[in-house]
Amino acid sequence: MRLVIIYCSVFFMLLSACRKGERITIDPNAKLNIEKDSVLFDTIFTSIGSTTKRIKLVNKNSDAVNIEEIKLSGGVSSPFNININGESTVQKNNLILNGQDSLNLFIKVTINPNTKNLAFLVQDSIILNTNGNRQVIQLIAYGQNAVFINGGLISSNTIWNNTLPYVVSNSITIKNGSTLNLQPGARIYFHKDASMIVEGNLNALGTTTEPIQFCSDRLEEFYNDEPGQWKGIYLKRTGNGIIRNAIIKNASVGITSDSLSVNANPKLILSNTVLKNMQVAAYIGYHSELIGFNNLLYNCGNYLIYAVGGGNYNLKQNTFAGYNLNFARKTAALSFSDYLSANAYNSLKLDLANNIIWGNLNNELDIQKKTTANVQINILTNLIKTTSTNYATNGNILNIDPEFVSNSTQNFELLDNSSALKKGSNLAADPYFALYLNHDLKYKTRIFPSSLGCYEKN
Repeated sequence: MRLVIIYCSVFFMLLSACRKGERITIDPNAKLNIEKDSVLFDTIFTSIGSTTKRIKLVNKNSDAVNIEEIKLSGGVSSPFNININGESTVQKNNLILNGQDSLNLFIKVTINPNTKNLAFLVQDSIILNTNGNRQVIQLIAYGQNAVFINGGLISSNTIWNNTLPYVVSNSITIKNGSTLNLQPGARIYFHKDASMIVEGNLNALGTTTEPIQFCSDRLEEFYNDEPGQWKGIYLKRTGNGIIRNAIIKNASVGITSDSLSVNANPKLILSNTVLKNMQVAAYIGYHSELIGFNNLLYNCGNYLIYAVGGGNYNLKQNTFAGYNLNFARKTAALSFSDYLSANAYNSLKLDLANNIIWGNLNNELDIQKKTTANVQINILTNLIKTTSTNYATNGNILNIDPEFVSNSTQNFELLDNSSALKKGSNLAADPYFALYLNHDLKYKTRIFPSSLGCYEKN
């Protein structure tokens, strides 16, 4: 009998404890705790939609509360959508939230296309009514109309301007014999896994004040430095390109080039351009050609430049900063080789002048000769982080910190005490001097002996 009484007492104690948090209070002081009273969505392209954001509603009271109403003020016409307990809705009534419990509220926004060219603002609010308390969560999203391109071919000479951004899904191909001209300030945004394939000509000619942008179509702050969001630019056998004053970021590989030029034009001229946050590499060349001046490359998973199978590489006044914010990189930032496979190896011609080649690793420059192919290397007045003593000639500076302003904030300009100041050889005789090398990345006049790297400091 005594044992039965004990069991019953325990049962009623547990039952009472369970019911305590489930008892509904009508106390007007029993409010919901909301972790933030506003939600901001960065630029959202019309008709595409946003990432999902979450708000947690917490009942810190010991008793349950009845949320008489959760609703979008704009109702069914609202560009926003809320999801409550797995149900997509614009309104939910009489929702019981137990004491010391919480509820996740998920929010998305989709903005319908319209004729506006500039960024515009859409707003709404979520209204919650509990025990006579009215609480409001403000919803704000910046929308942007765009030109939407779902793959396909560019088979005639085409101009993309800077009026609206271009949002590319799937793969857009510039056909052989056709040219895509990008005007200063053009913005090319790529949807997940999209790419630009160049079989003809790509002319991306930005300016210092109006650079051309190649990046993901996710413009929310969370995605700002997220690598691997799109595939990249691919120069095929018949393709050529000039990319000047551009920003290329957040791809798997920024630029891939699979061959030498088949005509009199250089395969790729890349100048005054920033390439960053690539999942694999900023540039990959397979027996290809790159002429690169005044570029800044940093924060890539494996390589900044990976050039194999030989080829021609003329790189002057670039800053290669092998600092990795998102990756545990184990390979040299710059890697060149005459070898691709047992059946694919070719001559390698490499000119490096007035560059900064630096980073986290002890060796950031790897040049490999593995075959009988001819290898011509000219390495003149660079600052290099290396384990090799082979480069300790021709005015090269080895293993002395260039003294960037702040690699942690991605400012790779030089401090006043930098060992890279006034160490660059005179490039006035270079055939590309007048077009590219007489100014730096910010179009500051270059004075010789120049600062090494892409930023002139005089």
